[in-house]
Amino acid sequence: MTAADLARVRFAVSPLRETVASLRALATAGKRAHLHGAWGEQMRGRLPVRELGLLTTLIRPAGYMPNFLFPSPRRRFTSFDEALAQVGDADPATVVRELEHLAGHRVAQQGAGLSNRRSLLRSLIDRPDAGIGLITDALAAYHRVAIAPEWPRVEALLHDDIAYRSRALADGGIDRMMRDLHPLITFTGQSLRVVKYYEGHAHADGRGLLLMPCAFAWPDVTVRTSEPDEFTVSYSPRGLGRLWERHPRSNDALAVVLGRTRAALLTQLDLPMSTTQAASLLNLSAPTLSAHLHALRSAGLLASYRDGRAVLYMRTDLGDQLLAAANPTSA
Repeated sequence: MTAADLARVRFAVSPLRETVASLRALATAGKRAHLHGAWGEQMRGRLPVRELGLLTTLIRPAGYMPNFLFPSPRRRFTSFDEALAQVGDADPATVVRELEHLAGHRVAQQGAGLSNRRSLLRSLIDRPDAGIGLITDALAAYHRVAIAPEWPRVEALLHDDIAYRSRALADGGIDRMMRDLHPLITFTGQSLRVVKYYEGHAHADGRGLLLMPCAFAWPDVTVRTSEPDEFTVSYSPRGLGRLWERHPRSNDALAVVLGRTRAALLTQLDLPMSTTQAASLLNLSAPTLSAHLHALRSAGLLASYRDGRAVLYMRTDLGDQLLAAANPTSA
């Protein structure tokens, strides 16, 4: 990347990207201890079968994914409907080229059912105009069931990660912000290195860098380098391990003193968290949550700061000490 690229680093969130990435997660979500296992269990028996067959032909468990399925967001947040309209407007020639590449991809085409997948891909390649309509309809049907009900929880996590990265960028520049982006990513000099299943080099040439936290990208990093769009890297957001928690962690000793809700809240806030995410995690109304946050902040156990329109909260050193004293075995 050039200095011009580093000056054009931006972040974005996309419900369509989560929708597409979740299709890959479905292939492994049934395994024990899978991070998205709880979500996968919820989806069992609820997903639209016909649409799922088409979408899992396009989004394989590993390897290449057609770029037209996840267009670059034009703003920091683009709604699902706006992004889906971009897919519908994809150039048919581009769709054909990318589907042909998918059909011949050695990694993406591994697994059972290869003959049926190739037949379906060939039908889409032969009639790209009609095929795009089938694909957007299938994405919309799948999104309604799989992602839309959970989107407030996922979105809060993504925005909290962007707030953290923005603070790191302000405090220490690109190097500081990139330092813990993902275990598969390193940034040295003006080179961004990502561990993938292939070797290659790409030049940004002033197109910039788009960073997109994506819950369902875990454990991989997805990369897009094709022109004319900016370089795009999707990575797992901080705090992802708590995304599907339905019963937040608490501390029984603290609960006796602070009350169970405030003890749970204090236990959760080792990472910056917005009021939206905290309310979703603890299943509290906004006024109730605000009262608890105010009490903990007044006692010096929490600190808050503003990031754009959001207010983020996290434990202070005093809060850390109190939590450690109440649970000495974890030290």
